Amino acid sequence: MANFYIDNPSLKLHLSHPMMKKIVELKERNFADADKYDYAPQDFDDAMDSYDRVLEIVGEICGDVIAPNAEDVDHQGPHVENGRVVYADGTARNLEACRKAGLMGMSMPRRLGGLNFPITPYIMAADIVSRADAGFENLWGLQDCAETIYEFASEEQKQKYIPRVCAGETMSMDLTEPDAGSDLQSVMLKATQKEDGSWVLNGVKRFITNGDSDIHLVLARSEEGTKDGRGLSMFIYDKRNGGVNVRRIENKMGIKGSPTCELVYKDAPAELVGSTRLGLIKYVMALMNGARLGIAAQSVGISEAAYREALAYAKDRKQFGQAIINFPAVAEILSVMKAKLDASRALLYACSRFVDMYKVYDDIAKERPLTLDEKKEAKYYSRLADAFTPLAKGMTSEFCNQNTYDCIQIHGGSGFMKDYACERLYRDARITSIYEGTTQLQVVAAIRHVTTGTYLNKIKEMEEQQVLPEDEAVKNTLVFMTQQYANAVQSVEGVKSSEYRDFMARRLVEMAGHIIMGYLLLEDTQRDASFRRSLNVYVKYGQAEVAKHADFIGNFGPDALSFYIPVEE
Repeated sequence: MANFYIDNPSLKLHLSHPMMKKIVELKERNFADADKYDYAPQDFDDAMDSYDRVLEIVGEICGDVIAPNAEDVDHQGPHVENGRVVYADGTARNLEACRKAGLMGMSMPRRLGGLNFPITPYIMAADIVSRADAGFENLWGLQDCAETIYEFASEEQKQKYIPRVCAGETMSMDLTEPDAGSDLQSVMLKATQKEDGSWVLNGVKRFITNGDSDIHLVLARSEEGTKDGRGLSMFIYDKRNGGVNVRRIENKMGIKGSPTCELVYKDAPAELVGSTRLGLIKYVMALMNGARLGIAAQSVGISEAAYREALAYAKDRKQFGQAIINFPAVAEILSVMKAKLDASRALLYACSRFVDMYKVYDDIAKERPLTLDEKKEAKYYSRLADAFTPLAKGMTSEFCNQNTYDCIQIHGGSGFMKDYACERLYRDARITSIYEGTTQLQVVAAIRHVTTGTYLNKIKEMEEQQVLPEDEAVKNTLVFMTQQYANAVQSVEGVKSSEYRDFMARRLVEMAGHIIMGYLLLEDTQRDASFRRSLNVYVKYGQAEVAKHADFIGNFGPDALSFYIPVEE
């Protein structure tokens, strides 16, 4: 009996972070539901016990059902019959197991059929599911689309759709089109309002994850004659009403159990969410931020699987009369993989806690006015969530790709064969730095938090933490790295060129990321000494990366842009 939660002590460490007490008390409104629902917690300890028990169930299903199915799902994949998706046999079994266990709608309120979990334990479940099968996490994890309905839809729509998601129905977000990938302002799927006030949708959507889901969130052009984001609105489409068919499923490199569909809308009935014209600039931005946090969790889960596969193989594989883990070249790869994994997870859960704080205050504000102190705190965490989400998605997905690459390297020639799981992990990992916004788009979102000082201010806060004597040297290294980062930012900003700033943006964002992840690992080490090895390895790795970027920026002048940026003749 495998359990992907119990066998990973780092998850419990992050679940028990000191911030969780305030998050839980706010989320539970001081446990007001205790007398209304027999499964609602009585106090903080009861709530934490509930999260722990549910995550144990997630871990058990992942270890005993989802992971054993992963290889067959990858080989079989889904297919289309009469305009409908038929899942791989293993995928159908996975979904049924999750439904029976009540693992859908975890973060939704109890009054709508959910478990009222904070985002953090829900993201932890996504981390665990991704370790078992990243492709399946795309189906299971899209239940998070219900968060958008909860935040922006009418009460009638909430009552109509969210209980269905909590009962096990699937969701998708239908955003991209053949001519509108990252540039969602170019979306042209047409929304037409009929004389009776109802809406119908016509057009094509492409690259839609789980595109034959039960309930869709659809971005469509509702304003005749517009060509930018101000003409777009958000709609709910219910598959029960018909009007949408799957034209085909994409033949992908990885995550093969997750059907990526091209959809054809023909007079498909739909319901407007919120107000017209706010589809992209408000609703989709919120939806994408949630999805990006989910991809960060997926990246960490894949990294976990890759590290475990590499470690097990290195212990078992014998060359020249000994296990290859005894060779320094192999041990070095494994130590860096583990450090990147632990740093990724630290960043993921720091981000999820910030999201929890600002979202719970947003929810409370719908019930009563916030106090001045609450407004100040809500603004603080909203800014941190906005800054850390692209950082988490960008850094964890890049490390995920690096860890699966190194996993294959440790396997040598065997890793190139489909006989080993690392080949599938490598293919599954590749999409994480592409979908829900490429790493380059995460840099675009993050760079303003470099230039406005959000990252530096947070780093300075973390610099104030007291550390054990054995960790003082590491902290001093992080302080030095911070000065290098601050100098690099000042240097780039001093040029007063947006083109030059954008050219250097990736390096500046990565510098901030390495320092922040180092401090987060330092914080974890104060609570659990088992992180000290990863802390030391990661900070040494980050120190070299920060120095490299600082050196590049210091030796680079704006006039050298012409060597890197081609000019059209």
